[in-house]
This record gives sequence, structure tokens and C-alpha cells, in this order.
Amino acid sequence: MTPERSPVMADVARIAGVSHQTVSRVLNHHPNVRQATRDRVVAAIEELGYRRNLSARALVTRRTNTLGVVAFDTTLYGPASTLFGLEQAARDAGYFISIVSLKTINRKTVGEALDYLAAQAVDGLIAIAPQVEAAAAVSALQGHVPVVAVEGGEADGMPVVAVDQTRGAELATRHLLDLGHRTVWHVAGPADWLEAEGRRRGWRRTLEAAGIAAPPVVAGDWSPRAGYAAGRHIADAARAGRATAVFVSNDQMALGLLRALHEAGIRVPQDVSIVGFDDIPEAEFLTPPLTTIRQDFAEVGRKSIALLLDLIETGPGPETARVVVAPALVTRASTAPPATT
Repeated sequence: MTPERSPVMADVARIAGVSHQTVSRVLNHHPNVRQATRDRVVAAIEELGYRRNLSARALVTRRTNTLGVVAFDTTLYGPASTLFGLEQAARDAGYFISIVSLKTINRKTVGEALDYLAAQAVDGLIAIAPQVEAAAAVSALQGHVPVVAVEGGEADGMPVVAVDQTRGAELATRHLLDLGHRTVWHVAGPADWLEAEGRRRGWRRTLEAAGIAAPPVVAGDWSPRAGYAAGRHIADAARAGRATAVFVSNDQMALGLLRALHEAGIRVPQDVSIVGFDDIPEAEFLTPPLTTIRQDFAEVGRKSIALLLDLIETGPGPETARVVVAPALVTRASTAPPATT
């Protein structure tokens, strides 16, 4: 018995009563197809159970409709949410994603990951490059595949899509000063993270603009444990009347800070106001609900994919593209004016 043949594009064209070229236009989302014709083609595809032969298409177009992504430390909320946003945006654009996730970040591992993905004949590459060394490795990449760095700082010669971390920190610090706090303490992220650097810069810049000397930075590592340790230190400053407001570089550390202050008998926001960064899903359910800076990771994904596809279609422009996504302040119950003494 001869096995049943899989349907091909010509079969779709015959059932829909259109040309082979029209079916191709519908499959490639070409705008110059009447809706009635598009509907007939889609109905024929569903009736036949037609699936595109991606290997044959790649031979003709020299495209695989696959994008490579290099990700780092996806156990953290920011990188994980960025990766999810990229996957959603790529799927909406009709592309598949091939991911390499790295634990160790240096020029060697980043270069090997990018080389591996390029060898898979991906149409373009995206590197989630939130650390200084990762951004440098992406900038040093040599090759013919278009590359976009996400959260890549000021990566030399590389197209970048990033949330305005400095602006987010300015919003957080300004919010606390506007409530009447005389200064704002800061629990910072790791020194080698570009996002932590931008948030630290925005905090310091806002205080300087207000003529306020910045308190010593309290170092952290993004974890609740680091926030807890910072909270025990800040509790001492709060008892002495030196700390009434804290900007924490991410919500996970703010969670640990809340625990430490509670154990020390420091009330939030009556004694100390707290602002976090990221707006994790749990932020509005903490006690008290956390004021924080929201990052639009879905928008980061959409803009990153759009920029990469533009580079794939047209090539790099005369100037290196840098796309900035604006953050937003989300005000909740963890901030209030300072208590009168």
C-alpha cells in the first residue's frame, strides 16, 4: 500500500482556488491579500492539515525563521521575564527561538554560545547581556549574523534594547523625597551588573540634584538574604533617626529587608518607607504591599524582536540603534511621609 502523501502548497492553492504565489503571500503575512482570499486559503490549510516544509523553505529563502538567544541566570526574575517576553514576541512574529542559557559569564562562554547558535543557521541573535563582561563579549562578537543586546548598557557598536534603569531609580528616589524624607538610603545590586549600576547612578543623581549628600551604599546581590542583612544594618540607622526611606535595587532584596525591619520592630511605612524595583507578581501581596518600579518586559521583547528583524531585512543603519523602554512607578502602601518627631 502506498503511504498517503502529505499535502503541499499546490494542494492548498487548488482547494482555495488561488495561485501558488497567493498561498505563499498568506503564509508570509503579506499585506496585499484581500481578507476573503486570505480566509479561503486559511480554510484550505486547516482542511488539508498542511504544514510548511521549513527545510525546503530555508533552501529557497536562506532563512530558517529561527532566532538564537543567549540568556544568563534565568533563575532571577528580570532575566527570566525578559526571556519570556522575547519568546512571546518571536512567536507572534512567526519565528522559533533556540536558547542557550549560561551559568558562567565571560568572553569565552559567551563567544562559544553565540558561535554555537550561529552554526545552527539562525537568522539573527539576541543576547540578554545584563552584566559588564557579557556586554563586552557581545560587543566583541565578529560575524555576519545580526545581533541585538538586551540590557547591554552602552555596548560599543551593538544595537541595544534596554529599560531606562537610571530613570527608574530617579522615579523611586524622587517619590521618597517628595513625600518629605530628608534623604534616601540605597541597597544596591551587584557591582558588575549594568542594571545595578544604572539604578545606583539614578539614585545618586537625584540626591545630588536636591543638594543632599548620599548615605553610604549598602551592597547586595539581588537575593532576599542580602536584603535581610541590609535590613539589619538599616534598622540600626532607623533607630538613630538617620534612615526613614530606602530605595532597594530589586523587589527580592526588598522582601528580605521587610522581614529584617519587622523583626527589629521598625514599622513600614510609619518608621521607614521602602521602594523596590521590578514589580514582581508577589509585590502587591507583601505586608505592606510594595511600592516599586515596573519594567515592561513584554515591551522589551517586542522591541528587541522588531529591531532584530529590521536588521535581518535591511542590515545595520548608519548609526547604531539604541531603543529605550520607559519604566513606571507603582505606588502602594510601603511608602508614606516621615513621622513627625
